[in-house]
Amino acid sequence: MKLLKNIDEMRQWSRDMKNGGARLAFVPTMGALHEGHLSLLREGKKLGERLTLSIYVNPAQFAPTEDLSRYPRDLEGDLEKARYCGTDAVFFPSDEIMYPRLYQTYINVEDVTKNLCGASRPEHFRGVTTVVAKLFNIVEPDVAIFGQKDFQQLVAIKTMVHDLNMPVEIIGCPIVREADGLAMSSRNAYLSKEERCAALSINRSLALASKMVESGEIDAFKIMTAVRKTIEDSKIAKIDYAKLVDADTLTDLTTFKRPALVAIAAFFGKTRLIDNLLFK
Repeated sequence: MKLLKNIDEMRQWSRDMKNGGARLAFVPTMGALHEGHLSLLREGKKLGERLTLSIYVNPAQFAPTEDLSRYPRDLEGDLEKARYCGTDAVFFPSDEIMYPRLYQTYINVEDVTKNLCGASRPEHFRGVTTVVAKLFNIVEPDVAIFGQKDFQQLVAIKTMVHDLNMPVEIIGCPIVREADGLAMSSRNAYLSKEERCAALSINRSLALASKMVESGEIDAFKIMTAVRKTIEDSKIAKIDYAKLVDADTLTDLTTFKRPALVAIAAFFGKTRLIDNLLFK
């Protein structure tokens, strides 16, 4: 497994692989790899002859008040996990390489980033789409794999790729959960025992929403009122948003129709967790 730290090395490796006839799969991450990330790597092994992982904690997607300095980092552990999953190359750039002095170019995806996380983190998706576009230009993958836990991110990236005619296929993979139902996240490590117990209310609320929909409920207000109550009953949760939205446009729904997404973001202590349930 190659560890590549500069752009020319990464680009040359990718081109050598593709010139040899290999289809190149790519999984962009911020590191602190868990089973959710590893599921993406395993999917990448199925989709391409060569697999690349990037590890880069992107400062452009963090607001000044957010947890950039605290974000978990474990390069040695990440490389061991990547190697175990059969990764062929890891791109590990520095901030100076990704955002050199006088850097001033950013990508904005408009409508699909305005609701949900975009409403409370207005600069976040500009940072996400910019760094992903840069990574695509550097790695030059044929296919890139993302998790559906960050559903709005997935939609924004698909939109960017479509609108800018980028020659890469985007694949979304299902949410991977802990045994107790909590969606896997690098930020789960921040949770105290009490906060983690309370955070399970998110998965319970999604299960309730599913039950209501399958029973024929179509009133979005009723569904989301029940979802909010389930989370608030944990006593320590602070809900950022809990919404039923169109899964394509990410606009709010008043009446349930498919494809739809129940999307939740909530704070448990200082830790912000997101989760969702997709009705295809």
